[in-house]
Amino acid sequence: MYDPDQLRTFLAVAQSLSFTQAAERLGIRQPTVSQHVRKLEVAVGRPLFVRDTRTVTLTADGEAMAGFARTILAAHEEAAGYFTGSELRGRLRFGVTDDLALTPLPKILRDFRQLYPRIDLELTVAQSPNLLRRVESGHLDLAYVKHGAGGGYEPNGRLVRRDPLVWAGISGTRIAPDGPVPLVAYQAPSLSRSLGVQSLEQAGRTCRITCIVRGVNGVLAAVRAGLGIAIFARSLMPADLVEPPPSAGLPELPPIDLVLITNPRAAKEPAEALTAAILGSNAPLKPDAVLDPQAPARSVRHRATPA
Repeated sequence: MYDPDQLRTFLAVAQSLSFTQAAERLGIRQPTVSQHVRKLEVAVGRPLFVRDTRTVTLTADGEAMAGFARTILAAHEEAAGYFTGSELRGRLRFGVTDDLALTPLPKILRDFRQLYPRIDLELTVAQSPNLLRRVESGHLDLAYVKHGAGGGYEPNGRLVRRDPLVWAGISGTRIAPDGPVPLVAYQAPSLSRSLGVQSLEQAGRTCRITCIVRGVNGVLAAVRAGLGIAIFARSLMPADLVEPPPSAGLPELPPIDLVLITNPRAAKEPAEALTAAILGSNAPLKPDAVLDPQAPARSVRHRATPA
């Protein structure tokens, strides 16, 4: 009943509240965006947006249509994937650190499942050192991990992105420039914890671990409760946290590499397919999601190990 292209255009406008940004995101002209929305409104028989010279807002019917559009498009893509999807099949044991759930990874995995419905995806969520050990021991085929910048993960690693580490806390967090730094940290071993403590020591600062956590949700809860500051890759820092001011006297942190590590003994084609999907994703980062490890996979056997 409703044209999928019109629904996709409508959702792009609904998400950005801008016809111009929607056109740029979809790679089409702005008049085409307006035409798609107008045709959808005719099909619905109700206005979906309220527009003036400066703002675009959803009507109540537009809010409802946004939910229906997502459901319709998901069903459409699932059907298309079932009947036209790749014949590639097999098992893929994939590991990921939980804070990388703050990237578009859940959507990438969902799209991967639709494109390759005959691949059984097993997901393990853990910290990078644990995932690396599982790749080396043959218990994982592919892992998406954080690694110290500058290489050292070749020949089986592929760089996805280099990202600076930053200190992050709630607005108003007080850090005495000559006192110990209150730090919310992952349980060891943890790359961000090691790099943070090392940077502080090199700057002649000490730290006081105020909370040891096992996952990113624990980090967020402790920091939002004002127990201290934490360390995030800049692209993963939630919007409600801020970097401490220069008056806190915190040292600059080094960058890290976000890397895909492949088990050379794993089935080649499934691992390469997911690697290509992650490397080829141009989705913008939206650091406000929480990974639901059961959602993306056709057959998920989820194992979570201490962070």
